Amino acid sequence: MPWNATLDLRYQRRHETTTVAHRHLGPLRIFHSHYPQGPGLCHNVLIHPPGGLVGGDRLDIRIHAEADCHALLTTPGATRFYRSPGPVATQSVSIQLEPGAKLEWLPMETLAYPGCNAINSLRAELAPDAQLLAWEVTALGLPVSGQPFDTGCLQQRIEIVDCWLDQGRLDALDKRLLDSPLGLAGLRCLGTLVLASGSPWPLQAREALLQAVRETPAQSPAAPHSGATFPHDRVLVLRALGPLVEPVMQTLKAAWRSVRTSAWGAQVAEPRIWQT
Repeated sequence: MPWNATLDLRYQRRHETTTVAHRHLGPLRIFHSHYPQGPGLCHNVLIHPPGGLVGGDRLDIRIHAEADCHALLTTPGATRFYRSPGPVATQSVSIQLEPGAKLEWLPMETLAYPGCNAINSLRAELAPDAQLLAWEVTALGLPVSGQPFDTGCLQQRIEIVDCWLDQGRLDALDKRLLDSPLGLAGLRCLGTLVLASGSPWPLQAREALLQAVRETPAQSPAAPHSGATFPHDRVLVLRALGPLVEPVMQTLKAAWRSVRTSAWGAQVAEPRIWQT
């Protein structure tokens, strides 16, 4: 029987403190809130006790941040899409940010097991001056365990409403995409980091952000391929491509620290769960 779970999170600003109210249905929860950088920034860890999704499972995560809130969400481990001979497994994340709100959506990696049939999507709607800093790291197959991504399909979609849409179909039978130098070049882990704003950045600010992000691969040279661009005056995108999760994740973490400092002037306190 498939698992269907929903989680609704609503962040609120109360007397200089960001708090969260939540409702859930099924096996989807958050841990208690933490405030390692003071009351204005609420850290939460999202947990899915079953540990992965099989055919027919659906996870719906809806996040709403009221004006001037700041929240960071991560996960304790990978999201796993297991083998499915038929029905699709789906994870859907919907984000709505009111004016001045900031959200950091920083889940651990997504693992597409051989034979999976899955959809992974994120959609964000940002009010003026709201900002979203998010990433997605995807690994195809389990190369360390000798399980290549030789069957299966993963569809991915990231949308910033009204300004940017990135979607693709990663099919194990599409060798031109997976192995061509114009595609994944035989590598099986890809990462995308997005900094999006509800209001355009001035040209000078965009150039400064882009320079800061482009310097991060030099600090984390393990990822063999990476590049950053501003496809829209409200969206900064960094992509990284590597053989395994670790070098790609290191590159995105370095970029996250750099962007956080450059865009927000904020100190960096990594979620404690990353150290376990």
